[in-house]
Amino acid sequence: MFIVYSGENRSAPGAEAARPESIIVLGSVNMDLIVVARELPRPGETMLGQHFRMNRGGKGANQAIAAARCGAIVTFLGAVGQDHFAEQLRHDLFINGIEADLVRDVDGTSGVAIIVVDEHGENRIIVVGDANSAITGLTTPEKDAIAKADILMLQLELPIAASVAAAREAHAHGTMVFLNPSPVQPIPGDLLDCIDVLVLNEPEAQRYGDHLLDSIPHVIITKGAAGCVYRGPEGQMKVPAFEVEAVDTTGAGDAFVGALAATWSLGPDEALRWASAAGALSATHLGAYQPTREQLEAVVHGSF
Repeated sequence: MFIVYSGENRSAPGAEAARPESIIVLGSVNMDLIVVARELPRPGETMLGQHFRMNRGGKGANQAIAAARCGAIVTFLGAVGQDHFAEQLRHDLFINGIEADLVRDVDGTSGVAIIVVDEHGENRIIVVGDANSAITGLTTPEKDAIAKADILMLQLELPIAASVAAAREAHAHGTMVFLNPSPVQPIPGDLLDCIDVLVLNEPEAQRYGDHLLDSIPHVIITKGAAGCVYRGPEGQMKVPAFEVEAVDTTGAGDAFVGALAATWSLGPDEALRWASAAGALSATHLGAYQPTREQLEAVVHGSF
């Protein structure tokens, strides 16, 4: 199976003139429990798996690490529980260069995701938010961090009230707001009014419809092997994807979004190539994987 991802951005790794983006990510962080099986089980069916592994996950953490590995300066806002996963999750953020001092410790367990992947790289995922669900508003230090950043990145795995509060804080201080609306749910008007860049896949775009998408300044729709399309003040463009042999598509979209934010300052035409490379490379690894700057440069420059 071959998969092609493409994306849009304005500050790419390897760009000589662009300074690193300062990015705040408000989002989920989970421990992913991954099982590889010959095929995905049907309802009521029990089957033997082939491999098991644990990875750090959560759309917020995945996107934060993808952006950091692209060269951005990243601060993560989120929460972990009172369990043995919490220290592992914090450590993983730290070793990937993420500023995580504002990550909260809350009662209960850390978020987890149960992921089953078949031999073609397709997956089914169940997420239990737990600690992530405790973030319903912002602290003063969190507001201060958002106000000082270039970009705020949001997804929809946290309670929507927290995303609305963060977007309004960013909008009030000139911080750009990127939203990856996954999992799909209604977007409140207060959040919609603050979005500068919307990144979503084709099924998500169909769910929201043209009326909502037309209200956003920059919209990127990923179309799998067909690449991606961009619509913004500069007009419209289509970017072809890089072909790779997919092992697991888990987290490939998050790698795309993280690279998009990290490379946004270069402009859509250049940045889409870096985001496309990030999504494609991510799919060549088992579990949520974020490629390094050097790996991305090899793909974009044709030496992969």
